[in-house]
Amino acid sequence: MVVNKTPLRIGFVSLLLALACAAQDTAIRAAQDTAIRMEGGVFRVAGWQAGAPPAAGWSALLSVYAGVGDIPPLLGTYSVEAGALTFRPRFFLSPGLHVRAVFQPPGGAAREAVFEIPKAAPLEATTRVAHVYPSADILPANQLKFYIYFSAPMGRGDAWHHIRLLREDGSPVALPFLEIAQELWDRDNLRLTVLFDPGRIKRGLASLAEAGPALDPGKRYTLEISRDWLDGRGAVLADEYRKGFRVGPADRAPPEVATWRVTAPRAGKTDALVLHFPKPMDYGLLQHSIAVAGRAGVGGDAAIEGSVAVASDETEWRFTPRQPWTAGAWRIIVQTTLEDLAGNHIGRPFDVDTFDKVTQSVTRETVELTFQVK
Repeated sequence: MVVNKTPLRIGFVSLLLALACAAQDTAIRAAQDTAIRMEGGVFRVAGWQAGAPPAAGWSALLSVYAGVGDIPPLLGTYSVEAGALTFRPRFFLSPGLHVRAVFQPPGGAAREAVFEIPKAAPLEATTRVAHVYPSADILPANQLKFYIYFSAPMGRGDAWHHIRLLREDGSPVALPFLEIAQELWDRDNLRLTVLFDPGRIKRGLASLAEAGPALDPGKRYTLEISRDWLDGRGAVLADEYRKGFRVGPADRAPPEVATWRVTAPRAGKTDALVLHFPKPMDYGLLQHSIAVAGRAGVGGDAAIEGSVAVASDETEWRFTPRQPWTAGAWRIIVQTTLEDLAGNHIGRPFDVDTFDKVTQSVTRETVELTFQVK
């Protein structure tokens, strides 16, 4: 008997074609279901079951680019989590960044997804320049420094882009300050000390001869602090700050405690002891360069506890004790490192023609004043 095998062959071929079409349809559906998702800065390929890594590594399948143009992919780490290929960038994705992720499955068409990293909401500008010292509106031509106090902690490393000294016509003075990289902040980032370039203050130095003084007597200037300066949170300042002042003659006379006037408190009270200076003194140094000791001949050198306030454009130092004053003689101990606005120390000018001998240790010499409490 002869058996016709043609229908069997046709049926088998049809079955193979059907299986191939089904596999292709499944592959198409799988490719269509494959998606790149980003959550919390982490990228995952959903709808594709990751197996063994390819010879070239997972980066041959998934790459993430930050920005546009011909740029290299981001660095990061790959892993397979719950069967999903996962990529974690090494660095934080900045707000406002344009990110493109490309997945190239083996033997399939590449899939691409674009993400926009949301911009952070602008921070409320609340930090202000609280005060600039010296407070006076007449400063010596050899003014040594400014203290800038802020209402909240500031960011570091960008000060010199936001501080300018302007002439009366609005033109900036070129490089008036000593722009050192290690900015002179206090530990809380609330106070910045800004030094004038000493080379434009001291006589006989090349900077003064070539560039001239930063401040000219009789002229008006403005210290300008821009609003774009960022505080410790990354927010701009609430307002621009401007301090105008007039320049007087250079001050090269050292302070002398003999010229200070003392207003003594009353016994049994906690009235303030007041020191009156004939010229403004350095605000920062006034906070810790003067102390009140126990009564003369009683109690030794131990300073009594109390609070210090500086007033009248830094021409008054006020000390209020915690305990009431007792009658008798008291001492005011002044460190000779205390300076006036031009950097002149007690009994010693800032601008000298000779160098002192360098010593191995720093000594704190003091001078004393006495006052009577009645």
